[in-house]
Amino acid sequence: MQTNTQPLLFQPLELRGLTIRNRVCISPMCTYSGNDGMVNDWHLVHLGQYALGGAGIVFIEATAVEKRGRITYGDAGIWSDKHISAMARVTNFLKQFGATPAIQIAHAGRKSSTQRPWHGMGILSDADSEERNEKPWKTVSSTTDLMDENWHVPHALTTDDLKEVINSWRLAAERALKAGFEIVEVHCAHGYLIHQFLSPLINKRTDNYGGDFVGRTRFPLEVVESVRSVWPDNLPMFVRISSVDGMENGWSLEDSVAFARELKIRGVDVVDCSAGGVVGSATAKAVPRHLGFQVPFSEHIRKESGVQTMAVGLIVDGPQAERILQKGQADIIAVAREALYDPYWAHHAQRALNPQLVSYDNWPTEYCWWLEKREALIRKLREQSDKPINN
Repeated sequence: MQTNTQPLLFQPLELRGLTIRNRVCISPMCTYSGNDGMVNDWHLVHLGQYALGGAGIVFIEATAVEKRGRITYGDAGIWSDKHISAMARVTNFLKQFGATPAIQIAHAGRKSSTQRPWHGMGILSDADSEERNEKPWKTVSSTTDLMDENWHVPHALTTDDLKEVINSWRLAAERALKAGFEIVEVHCAHGYLIHQFLSPLINKRTDNYGGDFVGRTRFPLEVVESVRSVWPDNLPMFVRISSVDGMENGWSLEDSVAFARELKIRGVDVVDCSAGGVVGSATAKAVPRHLGFQVPFSEHIRKESGVQTMAVGLIVDGPQAERILQKGQADIIAVAREALYDPYWAHHAQRALNPQLVSYDNWPTEYCWWLEKREALIRKLREQSDKPINN
């Protein structure tokens, strides 16, 4: 551990023209609470609390670049200009309280047209149409293979189709910029559309977009190039990958290293290192779980590719996050469900790393003046309780 008073987790990070206040990132987490792709007051309050909570980067959830690319009817979307103003409410608030607003743009491919998790997470059916007016729609993928038994049969995207989808990603990035986002991330993980091209378990195409590593990465890299072409040079770009499929003959860690090198050449600044999800739920990992279970992927990709990485997956407290950074296993720490449990995770992590910290200067002004008074009182009461009792 370093000897100065500022842990690495809370030192500013320079990414292109941005200075991010610390290395804590709130990972994109779907909340399935939108309406026709529109974010609303829920998203403003849900995401805004993380800016108040001290995070350096706050990601909005996976945001569909096409209407058919939604996972569920509740997904956020940016497939039209009508979504921009609602998104801007969120980005303005995040910036006001010191966080860098980020957006993950995505397409679910054959994993779309499904129920919200609390409705079962299965495919949309006639019952969903009757109960909630949520009718299934035609899905797309690299091939016509089903995601699972009795699942929707997707349309295999043609070469012309792919050009249109790539353009959807480009337009989504342009809208994201207008909405005030300062980081864009292309979602290439968890069995969604781009992963459906990357993984040899899914992509059985015989044209230029299938076959070997070069063929399977062609469409993903074309998407990245399209987004980078409209994303300003002074703003960073991330890509989320599934570092491994975690299944025999699937996408491997060395595939991820080679892909990361190609991403870096194309102007990607950070590779966000997740894993699994090639079939089933995006959060149903085929990798054994333990604290920081995906950190070794981040470390290996960072070392072998020379690209900056973001670690994610059961990172639960400040000391654990600081150790990851100090060991050179990642450049940014992504916190997801732990932040749902504790939206002020960043502030609490900072105090855990510096138990003698008295000031609440980094907290919202509306809170810090009172918390500092409370801190003084609590310390006084603790000192009194620790004094020996004289008989």
